[in-house]
Amino acid sequence: MTSSLLTPRGRSRAHTTAGGTAVGSTAPTRILDWRHPQVTSLLRQIDTAADAGAAMTPDLRTADLRRAHRVIAAAVRPVYSAQDERPVSEVLRRGRGSCSQRLAVLEAVARASGVATRVRGLLVDGAFWYPRFPRLRRIVPDQVLLAWPEFRLDVPLPTAHAAGAWLTVSELFGSLDELSDGRGGGFTNAGAETLFEALSRTAIDWDGVTLCPTDGAACDLSAYVLADLGHFDSRDELFARHGQTLCRAARVLTEPVLGRRRAAGA
Repeated sequence: MTSSLLTPRGRSRAHTTAGGTAVGSTAPTRILDWRHPQVTSLLRQIDTAADAGAAMTPDLRTADLRRAHRVIAAAVRPVYSAQDERPVSEVLRRGRGSCSQRLAVLEAVARASGVATRVRGLLVDGAFWYPRFPRLRRIVPDQVLLAWPEFRLDVPLPTAHAAGAWLTVSELFGSLDELSDGRGGGFTNAGAETLFEALSRTAIDWDGVTLCPTDGAACDLSAYVLADLGHFDSRDELFARHGQTLCRAARVLTEPVLGRRRAAGA
């Protein structure tokens, strides 16, 4: 497959637990630069105050994140950008971003409001994106590195890992079983809707733990997961260790086109 030539060389992408448990953080990073005026302006649109999470119940924090998701979905146009490490402030300035970049914006909002975040690194089969590029499959990377966010809602600054303390973005709008009850229709990755929008209405299950309806589109996406890379304190750490989906040369060549192409199916 020629698309394997587009991915970083010399990167080990096997599941590893080295480095201990990722406890997450509310601190700004190079990508999650939530102190930037572009992000504070977004916070005002969402009506969320910086560090508000420390004084809020988990239910209120979840409601804030849901509202943030809706605002981001409307404010940041979905495109196929290949620059996973683009700072959130730059994504907001451009007004467009990939699923990864829009999820990063949601993380930045969470951290700014006092809710710690971390990410789970998933290596997803490039075939998952074939429906979006029916005539260009040869340029789709054979492996896509996905940073899937999680939010710590029980305490503002985690000091130790506790089972069940983290809310995955897949369950931001309800449990996977609730979201898979058939009304959402699953996710095919074939239409204009992206993963970022879909998670608000249907189950996005990377682990195969959901009882999906037999009729309709699948919500169990575990067959596309090539490797679970574990948890990381930030997406910055994930990309530093495993690289981005595309190598630098491929990103430079494809970004001028993909970075402006609206995400849409065949």
